[in-house]
Amino acid sequence: MSCEMHEAVREYIVEEYIDSDDEIEVTDDTPLISSGIVDSFSMVSLKVFIEKKYDIKLPDAEATPEAFDTVNSIVELVKRFQK
Repeated sequence: MSCEMHEAVREYIVEEYIDSDDEIEVTDDTPLISSGIVDSFSMVSLKVFIEKKYDIKLPDAEATPEAFDTVNSIVELVKRFQK
């Protein structure tokens, strides 16, 4: 499941936030926020995507730039809130 989750989050980020002309490869450890791939507005849509896809509710206090900075940290956050 975890591999599928990593892949789903990675695919969403690539499709939504990376211009097809850019030669940016997103790995599980790519810094998303600190590199500018995901900005604060994008973080909101990423949070909504994750909540809908995994049927969870992430408290705003948990949806920090640190928690959303890599695919790995996003997956760890999702796992903490799954039932």
